[in-house]
Amino acid sequence: MITHGKDIKIFTGNSNPDLAKEIADILGVPVGDAEVGRFSDGEISVNINETVRGADVFVVQSTCAPVNDNLMELLILIDAFKRASAGRITAVIPYYGYARQDRKAKARDPITAKLVANLITSAGADRVLTMDLHASQIQGYFDIPLDHLLGVPILSKYFQEMNFNEEEVVVVSPDLGSVTRARKVADRLHAPIAIIDKRRPKANVCEVMNVIGDIKDKTVILVDDMIDTAGTITKGANALMDLGAKEVYACCTHAVLSGPAVERIQKSAIKELVTLNTVRISEEKRIDKIKILSVAPIFAEAIKRIYEDMSVSKLFS
Repeated sequence: MITHGKDIKIFTGNSNPDLAKEIADILGVPVGDAEVGRFSDGEISVNINETVRGADVFVVQSTCAPVNDNLMELLILIDAFKRASAGRITAVIPYYGYARQDRKAKARDPITAKLVANLITSAGADRVLTMDLHASQIQGYFDIPLDHLLGVPILSKYFQEMNFNEEEVVVVSPDLGSVTRARKVADRLHAPIAIIDKRRPKANVCEVMNVIGDIKDKTVILVDDMIDTAGTITKGANALMDLGAKEVYACCTHAVLSGPAVERIQKSAIKELVTLNTVRISEEKRIDKIKILSVAPIFAEAIKRIYEDMSVSKLFS
């Protein structure tokens, strides 16, 4: 049990209550008594059934599908705690939705990642704790402190424990945007990297062009931050097998798995997809190929450090 000058309280919306319970259990505190439901017209109803006055409140809520519902739950919970005189409110957002809309890619595009940051700040959050933002610059969209956790150490540790022959492993980035992430995994596994050069003619559609690097007769690990419809990762995996890879594993932090994603993964050349539980994966999507690792220990440690005013960056040193 954590002891400090003020109470620590963990609350959750409906997006990922299992993760919130796991975090609370590690910290030795109960999940706060709050009801997040709906009025008959669909409006969100929030009832906080315990005092939070002066408390250090942590609201665990991923803004995953249904994105707008989960985002509104988060904002309304923050507002409720603010009005109930909570001492400090930390929005714990394991998966930050709308992160892909982080810049104007073409004329008249919105920058929704910044808008959502403004909404969270305006609702009354004092700080944010999140993991593997789609683009690192989103940290700068917040005018409040933000702690950015990394999923790479958890994923890398899993593959290290598989005891692959180091000379046979290649870490592959499915596109140019994931090269830095792939390099971090490769460094931990002491493996070389390769890059898939792809073209995306329209949203959620991609064509594999060629592979930069040697993957012939290698065990390949594809690394991405999120898998949505799984088009990129499965086409990449199939192309790598066609080009002579021995076997293909894939890993990501956020398994959004929308639309045909699970079916594509099941039919693809991917031997195993390793992901984290930042997004709750429903039972029907938990196929044998998907291995889920928990982020609860790292979030619990980060929450403990924030609560005790200790350095969070020490988690990565």
